[in-house]
Amino acid sequence: MTLLESRFSPSEYAVRMKKSDQALGGGVAAGQPAEAAGEEFARLADDIRSYLSAPHGLGEEERRQYGETLNRAVLGYAKEREQVLAVITDRLIRLRIHGAASGQHPYQTLAEALFAEVIGLNVLELVLADKDGLEEIQVVGEQIFIVKDGVTALSEYRFGSVREVERIQQNLVLYNNDRINPRKRWAEVMLRDGSRVTMTGFGFTSCPTLTIRFYTVRSFKLETLCSDAYRTINPRLQPLLKRILAARFNIVIIGPTNSGKTNLMKAFIAELPDEERIITIESRFEMMLGRDFPRKNVVEYETEEDDPQHRSDQAFKLALRQSPQRIIHAEIRDVDANIYVRACTRGHSGSMTTVHANRLEDVPEAITDMCMLDGRGMNAERLTKRITQYVTEVGLEMRYLNGRRVLSRIGELLWEEGQAVVRDWALFDEGLDDWVFPSSPSAAAAARLIKAGEADE
Repeated sequence: MTLLESRFSPSEYAVRMKKSDQALGGGVAAGQPAEAAGEEFARLADDIRSYLSAPHGLGEEERRQYGETLNRAVLGYAKEREQVLAVITDRLIRLRIHGAASGQHPYQTLAEALFAEVIGLNVLELVLADKDGLEEIQVVGEQIFIVKDGVTALSEYRFGSVREVERIQQNLVLYNNDRINPRKRWAEVMLRDGSRVTMTGFGFTSCPTLTIRFYTVRSFKLETLCSDAYRTINPRLQPLLKRILAARFNIVIIGPTNSGKTNLMKAFIAELPDEERIITIESRFEMMLGRDFPRKNVVEYETEEDDPQHRSDQAFKLALRQSPQRIIHAEIRDVDANIYVRACTRGHSGSMTTVHANRLEDVPEAITDMCMLDGRGMNAERLTKRITQYVTEVGLEMRYLNGRRVLSRIGELLWEEGQAVVRDWALFDEGLDDWVFPSSPSAAAAARLIKAGEADE
């Protein structure tokens, strides 16, 4: 069979399906093996998949919105699913096979069967049927885990085979002009609302994985985080945190994934004056400040470490020339640690970032280790002292406790006797289910807090 003969023909498919309807009232054509019917359906599915993945729209913005619609349809959003089903139905009408039935699928229409193949999420459809409180879906091989309200649990559903996971991966990357194959065994998809999909394939991980993290963070104020619905902080912490912001301490936040670090950072930003110049630097747009705070003076950078022209260090260089009053850095990484340290020590007070560390006491040394990687031969102890005194002035620790996200620790980082120490201003006591206040701020910090309070008055 030649390539031309093997290529899918919509008109030929329509004729075969019409004969099938006439012969069996909607069943497989007489004498046509089920395997052949399956091959024809697979070819039609490939045609629909190619049609959907082709650019749609007159301009760049229309094409981007169309791609967003496809992604949201794959991730189970009802409105977008209806739109894509309509596109598939219209495509079948144009191919003159809209009245045909496949006879080998459990769906009422051919359009629905094709939708399930090129858009549907297989067994994840059942998981997505209950999206209330759903924060993340984690697929590891055939197993499915769900995260609701910060708690991870094994789902009652699972995939029949890893091939079903790989099909979903291919659909997602196809609609984003990306790829996941033996030469590139991972991919990421980011939606405008902040939802994110991370995928890996055989060879990079021991089995295919799919992690869907839905956008659940909303723009809260500190007052909201005090409410009974959240209890992330209490009314005694709220004025303290406002004073910390007003005094322009450089803040570092630590905590595990899904502990509420981004949520807290956005609550801080909500408290700042709209005219204050803020620059954010992220590897993936997650905070979405321009969307949630449209009146604020915000410049948002998205970096790509594999691209020398758009790495985080280049973003920092440009950001420092754009008159920032505060720099919000999503997470300090190796390549940009030195630049962030310089930014915090050269007039950009009030900046905020997150760091992977087990304790607040470990944060200055962790940043020092990242700074030393560029091989400049700096004195490690002097650098750690500088970071403690100027970069990590106030540390905040987030934890997930008893079904809620809690700001469990507020501490002032100080350099004493050749090491970084933490003076705890506030600690969450699990036994009391309340905060205690073990220490007062140092004299220097207290003076800044008092001055900030007087300025507010």
